[in-house]
Amino acid sequence: MPVLHHGDLHLSLEPGETALDALLRAGVPVPNSCRAGACQSCRLRASSGDPPPASQVGLKPTQRERGYFLACLCRPESDLTIAVDDDPPQDAEVVAIEPLSVDVVRLRLRPLAPLVHRAGQFITLLRADGLARSYSLANLPGDDTLELHVRALPHGRMSQWIAHDLRPGDQLRIRGPEGDCFYTDGSPEQPLLLIGTGTGLAPLLGIARDALHRGHTGPITLLHGAVTPAGLYLVDVLKDMSRAHANFSYLRCALHGEAAEGLQIGGIEAVAAALHPKLAGHRVFLCGDPERVQALRKQCFLRGARMNQILADAFVTAPPPV
Repeated sequence: MPVLHHGDLHLSLEPGETALDALLRAGVPVPNSCRAGACQSCRLRASSGDPPPASQVGLKPTQRERGYFLACLCRPESDLTIAVDDDPPQDAEVVAIEPLSVDVVRLRLRPLAPLVHRAGQFITLLRADGLARSYSLANLPGDDTLELHVRALPHGRMSQWIAHDLRPGDQLRIRGPEGDCFYTDGSPEQPLLLIGTGTGLAPLLGIARDALHRGHTGPITLLHGAVTPAGLYLVDVLKDMSRAHANFSYLRCALHGEAAEGLQIGGIEAVAAALHPKLAGHRVFLCGDPERVQALRKQCFLRGARMNQILADAFVTAPPPV
């Protein structure tokens, strides 16, 4: 009989009993509503064991890969351990802080213990005084260091500290990784469209690197947008990637400025629509400003992309101090 492990609880499931039923029977307050897999309010994550495929129907590929499942549909065929809480923080050492533009720096960290992650996920930096901010990963999982792109906001308590006070050799705490916006195997010929603004380039760069590293053969298009051309960065790196990989294309746009080779002027939604008017069969990754991400998500769906093939990571900044 399969056993369900949840913290200190070890529940033997009755024949035909779902994980949700067993947890509720034991007094675990699992949110639930429809009990038919539609509302997804009972979504849990397995930290070990394999959730049955029927319990992952309707979830995004990235969620399935991370072990998420719907408890109301889950009838385990073998023992399953359910994650109870976030992973505890761990220490990381600052390796380098390098300017990428007038207001963006690249922070490289070396975790002091192995960190299992995917390119495009995000980690949370924890300062000694309790201040916490999340940043996306631009590096490949096998790299020695983590790569974060940090925009130094005028009133950003964390970003200003990173850009001006943090030094190589310093240590800080990190938590994670989290997030479902990353590349998954299984459809190497599928067209990929990556659209982002500002430091939303960080996860998109990681996703593009990962897809190419894993042998993706379908076309990969990365569109990076900014308010002005000065807000675009790593241009030469991305141009080199496009020259090195025949299936990778890099385009950029700015809301204001003068058009140039490879640079279009206009809103990123309009540029994206003109670039790819039909998105049936595409996998789409969206990162950056929340309003732009939301507008692009709706636009991409209306142009034919399936909702579960649109992976998004909106960057929310803390409000300025009063």
